[in-house]
Amino acid sequence: MSHQRPPSSPAMRSYSQPNLLDDSPRSAPGKPISAQGIHSDPEVDHSKLSPTNHLTRSRPALNGNGRNGTNGGNGNKCTCDAFLPTSTFPIKDMVLVEQTAVEISNRLELEMGKVLMQQMISNVRHRIVNLTVEIERMEKNPGSYNNAHTEDVKIEIKQVEALIVELQSSIQGSTTVFESLHEQTLTRLEKTYDKNVVLATRREYIKVQLQLEECERRHQELFNPNIGSCAHTGIIKISKPIVSQLNAHLSTSYKFGGWGKDSKPIPDRESMYWYSAYSSAAIHDIRFYTNYKNLILRNHYQHHTLASGWRGTGNNFIVRDNTLYYQINNPFGMAKLNFTTMKYDQRVVTKASARFSYAYSSNQNFDFAADETGLWVIYATEESGGRMVIAKINEPSFGIEEEWQTSVYKPGVSNAFMVCGVFYAVRTIDIQGDEIFYKFDTKTKQESFISVPFERFQDNYYNLDYNPTDQKLYMYNDGYYVNYHLWFNHTAKGYNIFTAGTQ
Repeated sequence: MSHQRPPSSPAMRSYSQPNLLDDSPRSAPGKPISAQGIHSDPEVDHSKLSPTNHLTRSRPALNGNGRNGTNGGNGNKCTCDAFLPTSTFPIKDMVLVEQTAVEISNRLELEMGKVLMQQMISNVRHRIVNLTVEIERMEKNPGSYNNAHTEDVKIEIKQVEALIVELQSSIQGSTTVFESLHEQTLTRLEKTYDKNVVLATRREYIKVQLQLEECERRHQELFNPNIGSCAHTGIIKISKPIVSQLNAHLSTSYKFGGWGKDSKPIPDRESMYWYSAYSSAAIHDIRFYTNYKNLILRNHYQHHTLASGWRGTGNNFIVRDNTLYYQINNPFGMAKLNFTTMKYDQRVVTKASARFSYAYSSNQNFDFAADETGLWVIYATEESGGRMVIAKINEPSFGIEEEWQTSVYKPGVSNAFMVCGVFYAVRTIDIQGDEIFYKFDTKTKQESFISVPFERFQDNYYNLDYNPTDQKLYMYNDGYYVNYHLWFNHTAKGYNIFTAGTQ
């Protein structure tokens, strides 16, 4: 009779062969029985017949009396049930072993920590009690103790403090040791059971996935920025300089000037660029280009030459709402020229001083800036001692709404700009680079010194402005068009200028 294998054991296979103790002619004469198959003597420990006790189990055939027999006639067989391991990696067993190892490690850490902690705490407690008693005695009878005794008490206090620090460090050290042991245990378990490198592959997959998410996040910031949003706490990084080409005059002698985009473009002018430069710090004309391609091809669609009475000076001018905002010297103040209506207007800022300019030029007294919150002008006054003043411009009336004084001395600054109502000042740090070193938040009136370095393409620049339509910095760098991508710290809730008015 053959033994039936349990149906619940998919890894078990049943193999049968003739009873090797049968006297049938099938047994080869003269050969030892043990050499022909599995021995069926009931006195033999069958677990020793297999090198792996749990892989095979042999059962001898039984005779009619239910005992091992050799004369059972036809049909007597010795049945061997083989339990073959599955080729699939036992991930559940691995997880269970890993969890058990963690539990053991935690229990061991807890028990050892208790012993160490009790010993050290007991020592510290004993010394603190003695110190407390001694100090109470000194407070009750201060005249009974001399300076030497006081110094001894101070030394004892320092020693107790040192013991406390040692206690803290020992706890941290124990944690480090157990973490190391835990890591080593997992490594050994993986080498033993993870033959298909499943866990290592999983870790590599997670690592690559995190790298991909970081790459997608940076791509989103660069090419799909959250335009108009101030949901950040400021600039944290500036890209390498992106150099477009030499100016439209194709001349390095036109070092003074600016270029960029309209910070508040009128309809159908969203892709428009502008450029204005001269061989000195003056504004004589300005060119407009329908898009970036035409800017590079030097194919302008408009060229405005300023009338002699409207010409300006300095280089920190901008274009906003198809209007040029710039500095004039006669009278000393600020001016604007609307290219849609060709209307000119000017205002005198009585407090502004012509004595303080940026480090690169002596004629940059008014610095115009635009951001998500509106239009600004930056200057210094005699009253402030040359420190920079931030002023918010009311665009319809072209007047000053509000002023904020900073602690930054203007002649020590290379240039400045505004982002989301925050003033950023820039200075030169070496022959190749500058840094944003200061910021002032007009909403909170809080100032802080920071360090956000960036590279220059050429030595000098006379125009540096932020544009809220693409969140880039535009620099006119010794006659070259240069721009920078900005990274912001997106950790705070803010608002969007394009939806704020509809809420």
